[in-house]
Amino acid sequence: MALQVSRVSTTAAQLGESPLWDVARQRLYWVDGVSRRISSYEPERGTARHWDVPSMVGSVGLCEDDHLVVALADGIYLLDLDTGELTPLFQPAPFDPRVRFNDGKVDRWGRFVCGTMGVHAEPLGQLFCFHAAAPPKALAHNIRISNAICFSPDGRTMYFADSLDRAIRAYRYGPGDEFDPEPRIVVDTAPYQSGPDGATVDSDGCLWVALVQVGKISRFTPQGRLDRLIDAPTDLPSSVAFGGPSLSTLYVTSIRDSGSGRAVSQHPDGGFLFAIDGLGVTGLAEAQFELHSSS
Repeated sequence: MALQVSRVSTTAAQLGESPLWDVARQRLYWVDGVSRRISSYEPERGTARHWDVPSMVGSVGLCEDDHLVVALADGIYLLDLDTGELTPLFQPAPFDPRVRFNDGKVDRWGRFVCGTMGVHAEPLGQLFCFHAAAPPKALAHNIRISNAICFSPDGRTMYFADSLDRAIRAYRYGPGDEFDPEPRIVVDTAPYQSGPDGATVDSDGCLWVALVQVGKISRFTPQGRLDRLIDAPTDLPSSVAFGGPSLSTLYVTSIRDSGSGRAVSQHPDGGFLFAIDGLGVTGLAEAQFELHSSS
């Protein structure tokens, strides 16, 4: 079956990232980091909405009670989707203007795992696991650009990348103390001439990765073998997520101008959000951040 590619958004983002499908609402969220905006789109209704935020936004996660968990430049916040009000949940202290939050995902147990990065790609970032019932825990340090956070179907493997390393790490993970700080390298993306950007996992446990520097989207098996390599709709694909009624549509965000000078699109559709159908695979429903967890 031939792939069908369609352009979803009506305007281009400067730094499109963090596509996120809400199964309950049949709604897609994504962010424009540079424009400081979170957007949503409901394909069945054809309705779109956006929320402006006060700083660069790196990622979003689903949350209960009509909220999103949001990674802004200086910390993790709760966004009320009805009022647009932001409530701070976690802000590392002291504030360091050389660091900002970037990629993040909710794990299978309702915790938000989010990485910081050096604003100028210095190795100043950390990878945090944020839980409503416990203090935030730093899982990794000395990160330059945090990306590719996603989880195996059973949640027992966490994938993560410092994009400048051109490698995807796999950590042993779980609901308790199973985290192993010594990862294995599951995918070396150097042979594909790109660092990994955003990533997701499908129902077979395979990794879909945006190879931002070469305009490709790849599928790797859990063992790290390249299974598929397709052309992205634009030259700078930034992240991917499965959505749609059957979770069979791959949504792709892209970059027009990252604002750092590292990524400026040469494609007329740079920065738009796209949908790819006909891949023959399905994704997984994303978990919700458990704001009121008692565990």
